[in-house]
Amino acid sequence: MLPGLAAAAAHRCSRLPLCCRAAARGSGDRQGLRNLVTFGSLSYMVPYSHPQICTVSQVKLYSTNVQKGQGLQTLKVEKRPSFDETENIGAELKAPLKQEPLQVRVKAVLKKREYGSKYTQNNFITGVRAINEFCLKSSDLDQLRKIRRRSPHEDTESFTVYLRSDVEAKSLEVWGSPEALAREKKLRKEAEIEYRERLFRNQKILKEYRDFLGNTKPRSRTTSVFLKGPGKVVMVAICINGLNCFFKFLAWIYTGSASMFSEAIHSLSDTCNQGLLALGISKSVQTPDPTHPYGFSNMRYISSLISGVGIFMMGAGLSWYHGVMGLLHPQPMESLLWAYCILAGSLVSEGATLLVAVNELRRSAQAKGLSFYKYVMESRDPSTNVVLLEDTAAVLGVMIAASCMGLTSVTGNPLYDSLGSLGVGTLLGMVSAFLIYTNTEALLGRSIQPEQVQRLTEFLENDPSVRAIHDVKATDMGLGKVRFKAEVDFDGRVVTRSYLEKQDFDQLLQEIQEVKTPEELETFMLKHGENIIDTLGAEVDRLEKELKKRNPEIRHVDLEIL
Repeated sequence: MLPGLAAAAAHRCSRLPLCCRAAARGSGDRQGLRNLVTFGSLSYMVPYSHPQICTVSQVKLYSTNVQKGQGLQTLKVEKRPSFDETENIGAELKAPLKQEPLQVRVKAVLKKREYGSKYTQNNFITGVRAINEFCLKSSDLDQLRKIRRRSPHEDTESFTVYLRSDVEAKSLEVWGSPEALAREKKLRKEAEIEYRERLFRNQKILKEYRDFLGNTKPRSRTTSVFLKGPGKVVMVAICINGLNCFFKFLAWIYTGSASMFSEAIHSLSDTCNQGLLALGISKSVQTPDPTHPYGFSNMRYISSLISGVGIFMMGAGLSWYHGVMGLLHPQPMESLLWAYCILAGSLVSEGATLLVAVNELRRSAQAKGLSFYKYVMESRDPSTNVVLLEDTAAVLGVMIAASCMGLTSVTGNPLYDSLGSLGVGTLLGMVSAFLIYTNTEALLGRSIQPEQVQRLTEFLENDPSVRAIHDVKATDMGLGKVRFKAEVDFDGRVVTRSYLEKQDFDQLLQEIQEVKTPEELETFMLKHGENIIDTLGAEVDRLEKELKKRNPEIRHVDLEIL
């Protein structure tokens, strides 16, 4: 590479002015002083002669231009120097070059730490878990180190936890070996299973004893549900539909009318389905347990869905079957007077039940701030919704059956009566399809009103510690319970400032001044970093409490930190 650079330097020197070339040729018989001449982006050492041979003051060389399509570089000479300035160049070239000492700055890098199973043994564990999982007593825990941490429960601000390594060491000290601890765990598990079996037997015996002597306890929560609201509507519907079913079957046996048979089947299916609704209501008010941590509120939707399927199979299916058989094999009917009387009584009773359901739904819609139509279409109260639709179909079915029976009485043609049975079956099929659709939508997880979601989002975004809210989900869990979830981008500066407001600044500054090494810096940052994370957790708890306080329908809040 050096010969090539030398050749390029010689070629470029040949294009210099005459005085420069003369200075270069005179280097062989004078001092071996070399001058640094820059061509473009390359630097070459060009020999320079004594300043008396050719007095050139200064040559300024600028960057070269490469013409497109040519491999040549054109040298631009900006200024031709005067001969009086040549001596200054020689003096500068004779002066020795200053060499500054080389300074190397080494960056301090913290050694990467490997986190293994030994490190995670220092996780925290509650006293209840320590007693249950490691077979310890409360007196054993008194000898261990206690740490106060922020509580995840709403009713307490802080609680006591223990280091898992301390608990494990204490359990080995108490039981002697891991094998002995495993045997004790097995024995306790068997004892727990036996205790549950005995408890179940005792509860059964106690129930039989109460049934024999009479239960004098106050009315339970399950019983009180059927004295108001949807439970009351369902119980009234069960009683009325049961009586209607009984009298309609009597009328069908007496007259043999296909329309009356459809109405009797209709009332029977309504009674059975409303019994399912009552079961769903009683199940939905049960308190959550470890197997179902969010409770049983969806049981109302499940029972309503089963009711819709039952209406379709029992009510619509049997009505269509009887109507088709009446068309294929028409039979003469007896006197329809008793049938008309029973239909009139059924119309009055079904209408009364319908009014009860309408009043209950209107009251609930006003409490939610929705219109009656929207409240019904969204199936916010599934049990009352089923009663409303069933009673509406019952009233319309009675009118269809009475009209078709009247046409049969006037014309003497039993085909009209069979057509009435098909009409009632079609009406029941439409009701069942609507119930199946709305309850399936509710079970899949339906969002609350967009206005409510917007209000909750604006509340979080207006908080100083929140920068942005993403992926907001507010799901209706039934019984007026809402589950709210959002990903929150917190402002780290506000959270840190909230932590610093609780600190002693003089002590903090003293700790900072004592930091001299990377290890001391690591200790300082780990201490305050953990405290800042705890402060962030406290901010999350504060937002969750304020959300529940401002919106009582929200029962479960999940704020995820971005």
